[in-house]
Amino acid sequence: MWSTFFLTDEDGRTVVPGSAGGGGGVAPGGPAQGAGGLASLMGGRTTFGGNKRRRTTSTGHVMSEAQEGKIKLAFFVAIVGVVLTVLGVGTEFWAELSPPKHFYNNQTCLTAHYGLWKGCIRTLWVADIDPERESCGPAELPGDSNCTYFKFFTTGENAVMFQKTTEKNLNVAAAMLALFSLFLMVMGAICITMSLSKEILFFLKPASICFILSGVLVLLSLLVFHQSVLAFLASDHTVPLHHELSWSVSCLGCAGAVLIVGGILFLLLALPCSPWQKCLPHKNNS
Repeated sequence: MWSTFFLTDEDGRTVVPGSAGGGGGVAPGGPAQGAGGLASLMGGRTTFGGNKRRRTTSTGHVMSEAQEGKIKLAFFVAIVGVVLTVLGVGTEFWAELSPPKHFYNNQTCLTAHYGLWKGCIRTLWVADIDPERESCGPAELPGDSNCTYFKFFTTGENAVMFQKTTEKNLNVAAAMLALFSLFLMVMGAICITMSLSKEILFFLKPASICFILSGVLVLLSLLVFHQSVLAFLASDHTVPLHHELSWSVSCLGCAGAVLIVGGILFLLLALPCSPWQKCLPHKNNS
């Protein structure tokens, strides 16, 4: 006996392939269908073939290409904030300390700059300094430099520069806030990567929280560091010092603002509907 096999298309119709040169037969219990049914079956309208569909989110909404482009743009903004944070945290130009340029002698003067991890004392030539400048500096001028890492995190000793002593508790607090902000940035970047790879909008909410909190912590780190500088200057008044915050602090200030903006953008993209559509609804002209 000849064995007969059946195929089922997407609409639930049962099709029996015909013999060579003949049309398809009708299976028992199925509607009549000719050779066109077999052609449509093999053309892709089957339960085991067809075009691929885009993955949907957990709420059933498809992440469109426009939404994906907006997420990537907001992610680029957040990455700029991350790069500025790494640049600021890794450099030692947070604060510059400069005594009067003729305090020691008329040929050379000393200036210092430090950050979260180490401090440097530079010897500059007075002839290279702007004649209108009363203090030694800036630290970017050529000269001999002597840099040492702080011992706040190892032996717990305070650093001494120009007979002034640092406040180690404030310096350690500023460093911990900066490190925790970097950890939150990594977590936010992981959430955005998962959102783009899995096309799930849910991960935008934790990512927005991570980036907003990281920006706030960066700004708090700057405030704590500024208080540590003021405490350092008040520890001794033997050597008059002119102090100013340097370009590393500028990088961190910009990074904090950019991270907060990036987090807000992710939060807006995670909303079920656009806030502009709520505030400015389209008028029906019909």
